[in-house]
Amino acid sequence: MAHSLQNTTALVTGGGIGIGQAIALGLAAEGSRVAISYRSHAPEGDFLSQLESLSGQKPLALQLDATNEAEVEAAVAQVATEFGTINILVNNVGGLIERSPIAEMSHSLWSEVVAVNLDSMFLTTRYALAVMNADGGRIINIASLAGRNGGHAGATAYASTKAAIFGFTRGLAKELGPSGTTVNAIAPGFIEATPFHDRFTSADSKAATIATIPVGRAGTPEDVASAATWLASPTASFVSGIVLDVNGAQYFG
Repeated sequence: MAHSLQNTTALVTGGGIGIGQAIALGLAAEGSRVAISYRSHAPEGDFLSQLESLSGQKPLALQLDATNEAEVEAAVAQVATEFGTINILVNNVGGLIERSPIAEMSHSLWSEVVAVNLDSMFLTTRYALAVMNADGGRIINIASLAGRNGGHAGATAYASTKAAIFGFTRGLAKELGPSGTTVNAIAPGFIEATPFHDRFTSADSKAATIATIPVGRAGTPEDVASAATWLASPTASFVSGIVLDVNGAQYFG
């Protein structure tokens, strides 16, 4: 069966682990040549080899602080130099940083949360648009269920930035619609096997959350990847400006 993304190139930020890694693999399996960025979670050799095996093309891995404008500009330029263009951009970089009630949160922590979740998306999108193939281009922004329901205790800043991604997605979808580029967001619910929950969610909290999911299980990075792969495909060319919830019926937006 023909790969639906043959002859395309993709940049997945935060693609070294968890959801980003699964998305990179999903795109490669459909034939896309993949570049990933990472900051602290360097991709393992087996993962890079798997990307090459799936797509038949050598991947590119770039260490990058996605909140640093100069680094983002240089990284996007390198992808464009080596790949020629970018057809698919997946803005996956993000994080909680640490749990803190707003009444106790420092301005510096607030600013860091905003930078990691919003500045990174703006910067990567801003520079990718200059080299993106606008004929059928795809931008996919990874948000969160927290943007819908406010998240758990101490996550108000994180939830605020994830909700802002919805507005960024919809506004950009209108801006880029005439060029043929679609822009969508995915809002994952509780996804196990990710650095986020390994660090910020206790075993008891995980169990309690899973018990509220109607389909009876936690999500996986592959569940999110399947949604991203579909949004990147030619069959989704009339889908733009949506927030696709991937949460096992835990929440309806």
